[in-house]
Amino acid sequence: MTLSLQRLTGSNFAYHLLPFERFLDDAAELGREKLELWGIAPQFHIPQVSDAEARAVRRSAQARGLSVHCLTPEQVMYPVNVASPVTWLRAASIAMFRRAAELAAELGAELLLLTPGRGFEDEPPQAAWRRSVDAIGEIAAYAGSLGVTCVVEPLQRVESNLVNDSRTLARMLDEIGSANVGAVLDTVGMAVAGESVDDYFDSLGDRVRHVHLIDGSPAGHLAWGDGELPLADYLAALERRGYGGSMTFELFGDGTYAFDPRPVVERCLSAVTSALPA
Repeated sequence: MTLSLQRLTGSNFAYHLLPFERFLDDAAELGREKLELWGIAPQFHIPQVSDAEARAVRRSAQARGLSVHCLTPEQVMYPVNVASPVTWLRAASIAMFRRAAELAAELGAELLLLTPGRGFEDEPPQAAWRRSVDAIGEIAAYAGSLGVTCVVEPLQRVESNLVNDSRTLARMLDEIGSANVGAVLDTVGMAVAGESVDDYFDSLGDRVRHVHLIDGSPAGHLAWGDGELPLADYLAALERRGYGGSMTFELFGDGTYAFDPRPVVERCLSAVTSALPA
């Protein structure tokens, strides 16, 4: 399956200091067709957004020839943690994701992105692992009833003490045992863990459903050219492994990106255009 520029979604990760309509306009003008929507205030705060507001976002996107492909709630920092040992916090986190699944359905999004959470550093890791497996299984079952597929992203060790690489994610997905849960390959998380694209596909196969395609040193959420990661090698490996899903520039990194994100996105699109396999 041949990779193309159209696999790249538009994303609002670097647009949180600007009006949401500016993000939609830029995505359309830059030739995007699908979106990964970061669920964060003020643009799409999941505990606050109503069904009607989600449908309005869907219509605004459609008016520009766009569709929402993936909804990614903000979740790495507290107070969202599906593996928390604090009962109320874990319950509230699961409820947030269930609500996110409902909003994903209203948006027409195919994917809902989850992360594994973390336990306390001084508790047995298996306890937090079980809480995470059970929570993701519950969320995925509910999302599946709404026609939404969940994808889980490994995190760096500073972000999670549960799932930091493809092999561990494969073990978690095996334990969850649901066809409605896939995997996210994040190029920075992959590089920090010392892994390759082939490692992900060797561990997860066609369960890799979504890619965060970003530069780093090796950490960071950088625009291509601001880090040191081998973009052309990654794209060649994705094509060789027959990857047919979407890819997103998850731009955080340098805070100046958010002041004027469009040129940064343009630079990333140009880098991918130059690096795509012939």
